Amino acid sequence: MTASAEDDARLVERCQRGDREALDQLVRRYRATAYKFALRLTGDPDSAADLTAEAFVRVFMKIGRFRRESRFSTWLYRILTNCFLDLCKRERVRRHQSIEELVRTEESDVGRQYSAAEDSPQVDVEKAERNRLLQEAILHLPEYQRAMIVMFHVQMLSYEEIAETLDMPLGTVKSRLNRARLMLREVLEPVQELFQV
Repeated sequence: MTASAEDDARLVERCQRGDREALDQLVRRYRATAYKFALRLTGDPDSAADLTAEAFVRVFMKIGRFRRESRFSTWLYRILTNCFLDLCKRERVRRHQSIEELVRTEESDVGRQYSAAEDSPQVDVEKAERNRLLQEAILHLPEYQRAMIVMFHVQMLSYEEIAETLDMPLGTVKSRLNRARLMLREVLEPVQELFQV
């Protein structure tokens, strides 16, 4: 167990004994990560903020029943995913955003794959179009597949962590993630020449 996970476990234990400050520390530690994850799922800053707030309310309400069989962060991802799926059931409206917003972080251009010296208007236009098409395809995936794509390719969670987060067998995660990738490929097939860089 990492030092961070051990520290989280101690904070969870304190929360379960009624220590409000420990819960506040967990919220401060994970609110930015939770918001980024929610933003990648929803594609909308307001919805992401609402989703994050709802997830932390659920954490507050259910922390006493958290059995500590998994890391707190894994449990939080599960709650966020469940909140997102509940939101999708309520709204059944798919929102659109650019992939630039999807991958933007506080550290800025993490996803850049070329140096500033190679930037050109042509390259920028092609990249923007690829990103727009990719984000549009991701947002048209079924909710579980979208969540898995974001968890694996953006959050960089392992298959095992996704399985734990979604409470699914490992094989189911692998097969659903593979189907999501195949669906993305199929949706993007008409414009595949843009992705052959």
